[in-house]
Amino acid sequence: MSEQLTNNLASPALGSFCGIGVGPGMPGLIPVVAWQFVQGADVILLPRAKSAKRSAARSCLPPHQIPEDRFREIEFAMESDRNFLAGHYLLLADEIGQEVRAGKNVAYLTIGDPLTYSTYIYILRALQERFPEIPSRTYPGVTSYSALAAATAFPLGEGKERVLISPCPDARLELRRLIEAHDIVVLIKIGERLPMVLRLISEMEIGDHCVFGAHVGMENETLSVGISDINASDPNGYLSTILIRRKPVESRHPTAAMAEAQEPVANRELLKKTPA
Repeated sequence: MSEQLTNNLASPALGSFCGIGVGPGMPGLIPVVAWQFVQGADVILLPRAKSAKRSAARSCLPPHQIPEDRFREIEFAMESDRNFLAGHYLLLADEIGQEVRAGKNVAYLTIGDPLTYSTYIYILRALQERFPEIPSRTYPGVTSYSALAAATAFPLGEGKERVLISPCPDARLELRRLIEAHDIVVLIKIGERLPMVLRLISEMEIGDHCVFGAHVGMENETLSVGISDINASDPNGYLSTILIRRKPVESRHPTAAMAEAQEPVANRELLKKTPA
């Protein structure tokens, strides 16, 4: 038996790495194919803020019977030092890489969508740099602003409306320019800038056609259509999203004259039956 064949038999086949968005809060808001991977994963990584007692991502999973020993929490601190963070992500990538090279399937769960303002982006990048041979894929997830739009029946772009998704700027003037340049602004990462945002929306007299949400889908969910009832000093600003519409929604209903000229809806078969 050749030395190469011996080495191949001694080395286990590579596992795989998968980033999975578990939704913004509501348990079970996860794609079926992603949930199937999670259930079969050997290692399930759960990001947890240093200030939190439990991973929020785990609370988003559907009811399950996955063995406890498959779950591992990863603690993250709110650091601004890029060198520190880069080292942290490389260390985590090394740990993930060793698991996958040992033949294990590793799932990394993240709130919302993995590739939308998520720490998963940096972990995936570090992993691809350190272990380019490792198979990896990403399953998309439901974002907080999609969940907020659904909860409040807020259309996220209609016709040719221009939509911007943006972290909240520090400068009031910059935010005003963003709103004036787009039909809809999805404002995230608001934090302590919430009072400034609410004042500007009020001054622009557009508050009645904006919606606010915090902890969307969670037990302590806050939803508001309009901004008049929002407490600017509420700490929910750190986990909040505001959907800002610059102008009221235009009515797309036909005029009375057009309606009279059309065949009555009752006489038309709008839904075709599927043949048996």
